[in-house]
Amino acid sequence: MEFIADELDQYVCAHSENEPDYLKELNRKTHVEVLQPRMLSGHFQGRVLSMLSHMIRPKRILEIGTYTGYSALCLAEGLVEDGLLITIDVNEELEELVHAFIEKSGLSEKIKPLIGDATKIIPTLDEEFDIVFIDADKRNYINYYHQVFDKVKTGGYIIADNVLWSGKVLEAYEKLDKSTQIIMDYNKLIHEDERVQEVLLPIRDGLMIARKK
Repeated sequence: MEFIADELDQYVCAHSENEPDYLKELNRKTHVEVLQPRMLSGHFQGRVLSMLSHMIRPKRILEIGTYTGYSALCLAEGLVEDGLLITIDVNEELEELVHAFIEKSGLSEKIKPLIGDATKIIPTLDEEFDIVFIDADKRNYINYYHQVFDKVKTGGYIIADNVLWSGKVLEAYEKLDKSTQIIMDYNKLIHEDERVQEVLLPIRDGLMIARKK
């Protein structure tokens, strides 16, 4: 499902901050060489993540789901001088590509990529996060939310990607596949969780932003 016309999307991108050159290169390389390039945040969403990070000025960020590293690089742009972004992914095959573009970005001292099962790694992290970005396997979205909640500082943010799931969230729940049902359950959970203030932004495939009260 395309949420806005291609021409309008192009206009939006043309009037948003340009990607740094290394992100343009990573964008192209992902689309040419890597499976499922639609998973990449891309120019517009990447600039949104960068803007949010600059507004929040985080000291610690946790990203669940690295893919080729595009969103991590965008979020890292807003870190304070001694800030750190930890990003977790289970896919070892993309590790070399991720490390190469972290080096190109000049942000290598601020980004720590980890390989492994996020549900096992998260409990070992002794950090308090200003931002958590969830963009990994959809079936664990609710698990990730519960795992990270106590690690997010008061006033911090939990941002989840793909919460519109190509528009499937509008279909009848009982007829949907498990992943779509979990996305819908996640949205309902956040909306009903009185511990957070939430807004669902129809950016790309949907960003659910929850601020911990």
